[in-house]
Formats: sequence, C-alpha cells, structure tokens
Amino acid sequence: MIVGLLVVVFSTAFAQAPAPAPLQTPNPHYTSIPLEIAVNRPAAGVWKRVGKYCDIEEWLQVDCMITSGKDGEVGAVRSLRNGAVIEILVAKTSMSYTYTQPVREGLRYNLYHGTVEAVPVSATTSKLLYTLVFDNSMLADDAAREKDIQQRTAQFTRALNNMKTLAEGGTLPPPAARGPGK
Repeated sequence: MIVGLLVVVFSTAFAQAPAPAPLQTPNPHYTSIPLEIAVNRPAAGVWKRVGKYCDIEEWLQVDCMITSGKDGEVGAVRSLRNGAVIEILVAKTSMSYTYTQPVREGLRYNLYHGTVEAVPVSATTSKLLYTLVFDNSMLADDAAREKDIQQRTAQFTRALNNMKTLAEGGTLPPPAARGPGK
C-alpha cells in the first residue's frame, strides 16, 4: 500500500512540475576525441611524473597557475596562457582527473571536458589516455568541425607524446625551439 501511495505522490509531483527551459543549444553535435599512448613505465610512476593538475605547464608547454583551491583537489581552478583558458577540476581518482571550462559571457557553451588517465598494462608498462568531449555545433559546417577535431587531435597527441617522454625519463626541447605557434 505504501508503494502505491508513493507512486501517486511522485506522479502528481512530476505532473505539476513546470516545463523545463529550452536548451541554449537545441541541436548539439557532441563529439569525443579519445587518444592513448603506450608508456614503458608503471602507471603509478607515470602518474607521479605527469599527473599533477599543473603538470600541464611542462607537457603542454603553457603557463599554469592555480587560482583557486589546492592543486589536485576537486574544485581547483587552473589558469592557462595567462588567463586565456580557465579550467576547473571536477573529478579525480588515484591516477586520473577530469576538468571542464566555465561558461564565457557572450559565447555558446560547448560543454568542454577533458580526462587524463594513467592505466596499468603490466607491472612495468602502462598507457596514458586523454579524452576530450565537447559540442562543436556552433561551428559553421562539417568541414569546420572536422578541422577543429584535427587541430585538437594534433595538439593533444603532442601533449601525450610529451607526457610519454617525461614519464620515461626524457626531457623536452624548450617551447621556443618548437617554432612559432607550435
């Protein structure tokens, strides 16, 4: 009898709920870019070397500063490229984290999220995963969307290669040696 009463209460509550507001982007085009690279080092060692939230400064070769919260804790905010990019740590495990970017005034929100993870493969090897998820429906057409995906794939493939180099004990050339815009 109590179950029946609960069904009536919940049904009534949902029936009386106002209609949800329309979506800002009524026809989103969500896409994901899953990337991975093998690393000749155990996952724990890989994560220790390249998994701190502002380690991105070294492997993506951009300025990084924690502007709110504590590096590595959910809710930490990092500023990249002197504030041009703001990212909030929204989830983490012992060898992964996920971040997002906030809504910018006057721009459509693309729901951008990135996840970085070290995954054990064997006692001495691992793989690094970097997955991006975002809405690219605001781009002009399929050609513009494909170009954007290719640019992001190239940028984050370079990041994974740099992470692998660092995790395996190598060093990266200075950013200036990479050429303009690289």
